[in-house]
Amino acid sequence: MTNPIPFPHKEGIVSNQAHADLPEAAIYEREVSRKGFSGAASHIHHRHPPTNWIKWQGPLRPRAFDLNLLNNVTSHSPWDVPLVLENTDCCYRFWCCSQSMEFLVRNADGDDLLFIHSGQGELFCDYGHLHFTEGDYIVIPRSTSWRLEIEQPAKILMIEATNAAYGLPDKGLVGQHAIFDPAVLEMPHINETFLQQQDENNWQVLVKRHRQISTVTYPFNPLDAIGWHGNVSVVKINWRAIRPLMSHRYHLPPSAHTTFLTDHFVVCTFVPRPIETDPGALKVPFYHNNDDYDEVIFYHQGDFFSRDGISPGMVTFHPCGFTHGPHPNAFKAGLTAQKTFTDEVAVMLDTRNALNIGKAANQIESQDYVDSWQPK
Repeated sequence: MTNPIPFPHKEGIVSNQAHADLPEAAIYEREVSRKGFSGAASHIHHRHPPTNWIKWQGPLRPRAFDLNLLNNVTSHSPWDVPLVLENTDCCYRFWCCSQSMEFLVRNADGDDLLFIHSGQGELFCDYGHLHFTEGDYIVIPRSTSWRLEIEQPAKILMIEATNAAYGLPDKGLVGQHAIFDPAVLEMPHINETFLQQQDENNWQVLVKRHRQISTVTYPFNPLDAIGWHGNVSVVKINWRAIRPLMSHRYHLPPSAHTTFLTDHFVVCTFVPRPIETDPGALKVPFYHNNDDYDEVIFYHQGDFFSRDGISPGMVTFHPCGFTHGPHPNAFKAGLTAQKTFTDEVAVMLDTRNALNIGKAANQIESQDYVDSWQPK
C-alpha cells in the first residue's frame, strides 16, 4: 500500500529541506517530532539557539550520570545491581562484575540486553557457550539460565525489556542486509568447553520475577544440554560489525541507527562514520523536541562530537518536555566543518513511557550538566 504524499505548510523564513541549506537568518532549526523520529514533524527556525537558557528550576531537566563512580558497587549477581533508570517497560543497570558466577541467574520478567563496556570472559547458558569481549551486545531471551566466567573484570550496561522481547528493526527500503546482516549474529555453541562445565554438583538458579528473587537448587548443573534446534537463542553482535547508514547530503536521525527494539523502546548504536560533506548539510545532531520519548545515551568510547565534558562511562538523560541538541562549541564546529569523521561509540535508549531515576543515579549525577549549554 502506498502512502499519500504530504504537503506540509510553510511559514516565514524556512529551508525547503529539513537539516540542510538553512537560511543564514534561520540556522537555529528545531525539529518537533512525534513517535520518536518516525511520526509527524515540524521544523521551527529561531533567532537564538533553543537551548540557550540561563536558569532552570524544577525536577524536569537534562541530566548526566557518571557510571564510573559505581566502580565500588561490585556484585556477583546482576539482580543485586541498583537501578539507574526504570519504568514499567525497562530496567537500566550498570553492572561491575569482577568475579566469576558460581551460580546461575534467570530473568522471568523479560529479555535482557547486555552491552560489554569493558572486560572479557565466557558466557554459559541453556544454549551453550559464548566468548564475550569489549563492545559486544548479548541478547538473553526471557527465562534463559546463564552465568559468566570472568577473565578480565567486566563493566556491563544491562537493559531489561520488561514483559517484552527484543527484535530487529524493519530496514525497509535498504533491505534486510543493511546496517548489519543477520548472518553476523553469533549463537552459543555446544562445544567441548560447554560440555566440560557440566557436573553432578549442587547448583543454584536465582530467578527474578516481579523484581523478587527465588532460589532453585539442583543436584546437577542445569546447563546440561547436549543439543538444541529452533529460533529462540542467546545472540551476540559486536558494534564493530555494524555498518551505519550514511548520507553525505543529509544528517540522518537517530532512528536510522536502530539496532534492537521492543514494543515500547528502541536501542540505537552510534558508531564511527564520515561526517556529511555537502556544503549545505547540517553536520551535527539537530536541535529537537522528541515529544513522545525519553532519550538516554551511554557513551562507550571516542570523542563525542555533539557534547562537551562527557567522557566514556557516562550517561545523559533527556526526558520528554524540552528542546535538546548539540552543545554550543559542537554546533559552531559543525557550521565550520572542523571535523570530517566522528569516532564516537554510544548506545542510545529511547523509551515511549517516562523513565524514573533510581537512587544509585541520584548519587552520581553531574549537577552542572543543565548549565552546559550556556555560551562560553
